[in-house]
Amino acid sequence: MTDLDTFSALLAPEGQQLLALLRDHDPADELATATRLRRDHPAPLVSAALGQARLRQRAAAKFGADAARMYFTPHGVEQSTRAPVAAHRAARLAALGVRSLADLCCGIGGDALALARAGIRVLAVDRDPLACAAARANAEALGLADRIEVRCADVTEVDTDGYDAVFVDPARRGSVRGARIFDPEAYSPPLSWAVEAARTAPYAALKIAPGVPHEALPDDAETEWISDGGDVKEAVLWFGTGAGGARRATLLPSGDSLVGAGLPDPSAPRPATTPAGDSPGVRPEGPPSHRPPVGPVGRWLYEPDGAVIRAHLVADVAERVDGRLIDPTIAYVTADHLVPTPYATAYTITDVLPFNVKKLRALLRERAVGVAVIKKRGSAVEPEELRKKLKLAGPHSCTVFLTRVAGAPTMLLGHPAAEGA
Repeated sequence: MTDLDTFSALLAPEGQQLLALLRDHDPADELATATRLRRDHPAPLVSAALGQARLRQRAAAKFGADAARMYFTPHGVEQSTRAPVAAHRAARLAALGVRSLADLCCGIGGDALALARAGIRVLAVDRDPLACAAARANAEALGLADRIEVRCADVTEVDTDGYDAVFVDPARRGSVRGARIFDPEAYSPPLSWAVEAARTAPYAALKIAPGVPHEALPDDAETEWISDGGDVKEAVLWFGTGAGGARRATLLPSGDSLVGAGLPDPSAPRPATTPAGDSPGVRPEGPPSHRPPVGPVGRWLYEPDGAVIRAHLVADVAERVDGRLIDPTIAYVTADHLVPTPYATAYTITDVLPFNVKKLRALLRERAVGVAVIKKRGSAVEPEELRKKLKLAGPHSCTVFLTRVAGAPTMLLGHPAAEGA
């Protein structure tokens, strides 16, 4: 782990020279590269530069081209918000009229950078001196130092009076092997403290894990689940938006946003008693007016985006496409007509069959299917194990859904809607 002195050396001319040499570093050649560089540079500085080069390569998936100029810690790479998600949140805060913000638990400053780019003046606070050093370096490297003040302090002791908004990103990984923390009160700082801090500001956004139990959500907060490229990345509690209790699913990069009233909904993830290997399904709770009908599989199947499922808005999608659930506990929507929606991926269904591996293998062999995308929801079957048993060969492709229909294990065969059309 790089210490503050070594990190400072990376910012000096010799460290900058090493980082420039390692810009296109191939990790496979690291031993030879380290041996060569140590002939002319101090070994600790070479190790720190190599470590930073590795972190920059890992961070490129989150920060794109900016990663090559930024500075990271291992924890910072893991915890940082993806740049598109941070930009979305910053744009929303700017649209609310926020011009100054206290970023508590700022880490290496990923969110602070996005906020500054949106025209917001940021106080970035973290208790980790190395993370603060990285945040300052990142603000300098990206030309945003005039909008970001970095302060190394305990966030619980920082006065946020006078700021338009507060943003809190509590640590959600333990100190032992970086294990994820699922209990919101085990966050650092705890969610209850963050909520109270949020309520003291005109506006606030709290970043939380997307799997947070809905019963842990405060009634006066709007909760937004955000997916990027189809992967659910985080949830955010919003205060001051005037939409307390609402549930929102936002899909990036399109920016499409579906808002529901936060009523109990059949799209809720199944409780902890879900069988091992099962995928999130739905619960039947909710007022009758908010329950989508359940019926037979039609020509089209809709797979809701993960943010929609987490936000308990499957019923809203079913209503939009004039659809129904295939099972009261499964988050698949079916319909007889295709209605395009950004909130779910549509498939045309060609076959609805009771689950049977031999029958599936014979059918795919008959159709010369060599590539099968296997999806599951409500099934204990592991796709990779099934793939081995199918022994696929041929020029054609197919999507196989392993699920339940009216409580019975079922196989659905089909293709993405564009291919089906």
